[in-house]
Amino acid sequence: MTLAGTTGESFEEAADKLLPKMASLRLSESTVQRTSETAGQRLAQLFKDKKILGGPTPWTWHKDARGVTCAYVSIDATGVRQQAKGGGPAEGRMPYVAMVFNPVPDLPVDHPHRPPRSATMQARYVSGLYDLDDLGLLTRRQAAQVGMSRAEHWIGLSDGGNGLENFLRKNFPGPIGGGELTVILDFWHASDSLCKLAKALHPGDETARQTLLTAWCHTMKHEGGRRIVEELEKLPLPPRKPAVQAQYDETLNYLRNNRHRMDYPTYVANGWTIGSGAMESACKTVVCQRLKLAGMRWREPGTNEICHLRALYRSDPQQWDLFWSRNVQA
Repeated sequence: MTLAGTTGESFEEAADKLLPKMASLRLSESTVQRTSETAGQRLAQLFKDKKILGGPTPWTWHKDARGVTCAYVSIDATGVRQQAKGGGPAEGRMPYVAMVFNPVPDLPVDHPHRPPRSATMQARYVSGLYDLDDLGLLTRRQAAQVGMSRAEHWIGLSDGGNGLENFLRKNFPGPIGGGELTVILDFWHASDSLCKLAKALHPGDETARQTLLTAWCHTMKHEGGRRIVEELEKLPLPPRKPAVQAQYDETLNYLRNNRHRMDYPTYVANGWTIGSGAMESACKTVVCQRLKLAGMRWREPGTNEICHLRALYRSDPQQWDLFWSRNVQA
């Protein structure tokens, strides 16, 4: 019942379509919801009691272009619409999604440190309505279980949101053997800020907008954040257009505040992941595909419990099985 309630599009679909086909079970929607949310409560209590599922399962961390093993961590949040007691709308909540992952490095086919073709990304997720301190503790436990301390270099990816870089540096300061965490502003968000400015400058000319954006992104990727900031600082703006000025100020301030995390030429040369594809996918598959479909509204407990279960289900496949086999350790 919990598998159907967690992976289906709704508790109604789980009751009416999935369970009859999966197990010849015909149950009410409310029974599936209650059963699933109870499992989510039990999982949350295990984490609160400082339990882990199974024993240590260290990953083999992939090497970058320098031959250095790298471990990644990332965090984001996504809004989920809420329903007040009595059925009315309520202010939305933002469950976090944190992940520790081992992406396949972006290296040439003939590079000596490129992993075999069969290599795939490994990931562990934590999700729910946590405060950042609790989220950090749970994410560190997942990192410890997969042997993040064995990686020689740690990399954090974020969108530059308020408090997220501090979260990464506080909880993952760097490998025990030395060195600091490298925090990267994911390239997609940096590009998106430039896209908004290009649209403001050329609202009715798609060709001019794309030409300008392509040139800016090329500069940013191959010359880095400091160079694109310098280029924007010299950009002539059309007079008496406050909307353009406002977007220019927003984009420039965003890039200025993050340029210390935009050394993209070095990141690319090392074969590091610079995009937020893995994190965006995590938000989509852990939260959005189950909690943000058309017409959905949730209460806080249901939001929290289903986020817990979705994160467990989307993590290493054995994590779900270990939970149901009661393979829990202190």
